[in-house]
Amino acid sequence: MSVKQLLLPVAAEHFQVRPDITFLNHGSFGACPRPVFATYQQWQSALEADPVEFLGRRIDDLLREARLPLATYLGTQADHLVFVPNTTAGVNIVARSLQLGPGDEVLATDHEYGASDRTWRFLCTQRGMSYINQPIPLPLESEEEMVEQFWQGVTPRTKVIFISHITSPTALIFPVAKICQRAREAGILTVIDGAHAPGQISLNLEEIGADFYIGNCHKWLCAPKGSAFLYASPEHQSLLQPLIVSWGYESLKPGISSFQDYFGWVGTDDPAAFLSVPAAIAFQQEHNWDAVRAACHELAASARQEIASLLGTQLICSENWLGQMCTIQVPDGDPLALQRTLRETWHIEMPVVVWNNHRYIRLSIQGYNSPADVERLLTALHAIFVQ
Repeated sequence: MSVKQLLLPVAAEHFQVRPDITFLNHGSFGACPRPVFATYQQWQSALEADPVEFLGRRIDDLLREARLPLATYLGTQADHLVFVPNTTAGVNIVARSLQLGPGDEVLATDHEYGASDRTWRFLCTQRGMSYINQPIPLPLESEEEMVEQFWQGVTPRTKVIFISHITSPTALIFPVAKICQRAREAGILTVIDGAHAPGQISLNLEEIGADFYIGNCHKWLCAPKGSAFLYASPEHQSLLQPLIVSWGYESLKPGISSFQDYFGWVGTDDPAAFLSVPAAIAFQQEHNWDAVRAACHELAASARQEIASLLGTQLICSENWLGQMCTIQVPDGDPLALQRTLRETWHIEMPVVVWNNHRYIRLSIQGYNSPADVERLLTALHAIFVQ
């Protein structure tokens, strides 16, 4: 089926993205629907109307109420979750808390997000441990082959596995449940970077079986910016220490664990983004988002096939490795120059990256996108590379 024949459910009117920009970069920061953004502003107004009552007396209950629908959505329990402002903050909490030192190894892939790579490398310079990016070559074939390639990096010194659920540079859905199971059998802790997963694919954190899982709500779940979560399995919650020591550190609130206390109150802040997460979940449920996601996947898969055919490049995986994002190789060159040309000449916003010495574009398709958006991208790529 061609791009022109695909139809997406009507959702564009619910979003605030600029109509004069072909926005194909939902994966970077997301986009918040109008009704969810209105809820966000209502929470901010409620805070400003009665700050002491809101932050001094109500906040614990409000955060607990917000975690309940998120926990149901993620297939876990509310007490296993805390809110954090973004995945990078959550990764830092876990990485800095784990007692790792000289001779210890953290195993990741060569598909990880740059900020996460930097977090682990920074700690390596402080503690003398090693951070190893195991190569996962493209194109990908079976999940079993990918797991075996990754496991070749495991040694007796491997103490932690850190891996993305959906990779940032290559947009691949890794089989993290299989990796977590194998790691558990080997006595290795698992930390999953799920920045792109919530809202893009179905999740059941208990079935995945990670020791720690960090995910954004502001990307594909379409909550306001500054909303993410950290999941910690009950047996490992005591390992986590706060990045910011505040009132929760020595608190003895009845019915609230140290895990909730450490991260529930880190000083005066605006919790409106956290409290708006249930509205984002409700918005997607009300608009049959399973169908929206399926249509977005179909459009992304069709688009990458047409782009690869246009440019004569090889696909990096089969369709089953992808959600609503896909990465397509383009002729090598300056990534910033291509991104600038797409934005300034063609009014198309999308990331251009260099991964393993080759240049790629990453295409995100969300409910506000249409086949016409992809057609504009195809026209631009034809003008840039073919004519």
